[in-house]
Amino acid sequence: DVVDSTNDEARRQAEAGAADRTLVWGGSQTGGRGRRGRVWQSPAGNCYSSLLLRPAVPPAQAAQVSFVTALAVVEAVDLCLPAGRRVTCKWPNDVLVDGAKVSGILLESRMTSSGSVDWLIVGCGINVASHPATADYAATDLRSAGAVVEVPVVLEAYIGRLELWLRRWQEHGFALVRQAWLARADGIGAPMQVRLPDRTLHGIFAALAASGALLLLEQDGNRRAITAGDVYRAA
Repeated sequence: DVVDSTNDEARRQAEAGAADRTLVWGGSQTGGRGRRGRVWQSPAGNCYSSLLLRPAVPPAQAAQVSFVTALAVVEAVDLCLPAGRRVTCKWPNDVLVDGAKVSGILLESRMTSSGSVDWLIVGCGINVASHPATADYAATDLRSAGAVVEVPVVLEAYIGRLELWLRRWQEHGFALVRQAWLARADGIGAPMQVRLPDRTLHGIFAALAASGALLLLEQDGNRRAITAGDVYRAA
């Protein structure tokens, strides 16, 4: 019912030898977090889960699971919402409903001595009954967007789609995932700000590289590959 963090519990399970596809589901989190250690508000009524994977792939390949997961969330959210809502993927790891954040994804992993991934934890929060009030971006939840749905239904839909997309990724590689993600991408062709720790870049979201990097078309015509950063639509 209550956990410090589903990712932390999944890590404990992983280090104790838990099997691939072990799922941790928490009713609420006392120490939920997002990317870069940001606090993830975690009241009861939303969906908080972490899936333990043991993919035995290089780290760069394991990072592709963020896009795999986003597609699973998009399709699960689609199943829950009434017709007419626009559900999109925001690079690198968010899902939006009509431009407002409904879900975030956090990957954490440990390497083996040979350099492959020993375990990969796929943390995912989906706002079902409530959402935080933030200054940096708009947020929403499934019920505010018109869904009449309970957390177990959301979790079942998400995990079912995630299993499907993991299998596609493992059998067909990232190209299929990339194509499907681009079809759902938010902001392709639009002006963007990319906030890095030391500066902010401006340009057009031109494409998604084969590696999963965002390709930013700058004013001088240069295409810059962004592998990490916070992306915002330009005003």
